[in-house]
Amino acid sequence: MTTSSSTAHAPVAAAPHSRIHKSRWRDKVMSNGSIISIALFFLVVCVFFSIFTGAFLTAPNLLNVVRQSAPLLIVAASMTFVITTGGIDLSVGSVLALAATLSAAALQAGIAWPLVVVLMLLLGAAVGALQGFFIAYERIPAFIVTLAGLSVVRGLALLITAGYSIPVDAESPFTAIGRAWFLGVPVPALIALLVLVLAYIVFNQTPFGRYVTGVGANAEAVRRAGVNTRFVTLCVYMLSGTAAALAGIILAARLGSGSSNSGQGFELDVIAAVVLGGTSLFGGRGTILGTVLGALTVAVIANGLILAHMSPFLTPIVTGAIILIAIWLNFRIFKGAVRSR
Repeated sequence: MTTSSSTAHAPVAAAPHSRIHKSRWRDKVMSNGSIISIALFFLVVCVFFSIFTGAFLTAPNLLNVVRQSAPLLIVAASMTFVITTGGIDLSVGSVLALAATLSAAALQAGIAWPLVVVLMLLLGAAVGALQGFFIAYERIPAFIVTLAGLSVVRGLALLITAGYSIPVDAESPFTAIGRAWFLGVPVPALIALLVLVLAYIVFNQTPFGRYVTGVGANAEAVRRAGVNTRFVTLCVYMLSGTAAALAGIILAARLGSGSSNSGQGFELDVIAAVVLGGTSLFGGRGTILGTVLGALTVAVIANGLILAHMSPFLTPIVTGAIILIAIWLNFRIFKGAVRSR
């Protein structure tokens, strides 16, 4: 009788365990909902263009997408830090253009290319530090500061070039940064991969990454815990400026010239990639993996529309509409699911 009684009660004891297991699985899905949704959307976009454009899934085209999206991936990784703090950086396209033009001008002046790379990275960090100072210590809204930076830095690039492109010697080793291949992979893609791995580790595995998320979620609580929140804010804008300068170096090396017109609208693509990947514009939540998927989605859409022979004037309209719909669906589906629980 005792055996039969315990057997009869076994399913009853197992039922709560099963419910707990399902609840944990559901919580995990919902906590990663933005990443799952952008991953699914990315796959849908790839399948769509592979069906309607015969050249999309070819190895040369896929490698070309990865190579061309390297600057976007690099700057989007740094922008994830910025937006997670609740800020924004509208000047990245202009910093990219300034770094590209000054790289070409410095090479023409006979400066060694390794020194040029270091100087441009320092320049980007300096621009980011200047903007970060006004944002963190003078309490001026990031939108205003970086909007002014967008105009001033782009103006400097125009002043230096007088509106003309500055060519880079095709024989210069500098061009290898944007054109060389290593083990069948474009060097820009390898640089982007290195940056993304570092960004992922810093964002998820270090105290600085936790401070960045904390500043966006509740800056006052983090400050009271003894963290210098102003310095953290300053650092994320320095990261953003440095990443934009690196993107400018890669672009100048790949194109073989520096132009003040480089990076027009680049900041919008970067912000779209970050938000599409699930980072909250209000701060407090960010994901490097989601940013990677968002950036690749933006790059694939642009590439696919070109392969589909769409008008270049129609391309930004379609791209913007697709991104808006994807973000809206992500918000409606997963936020609604969380509220229903």
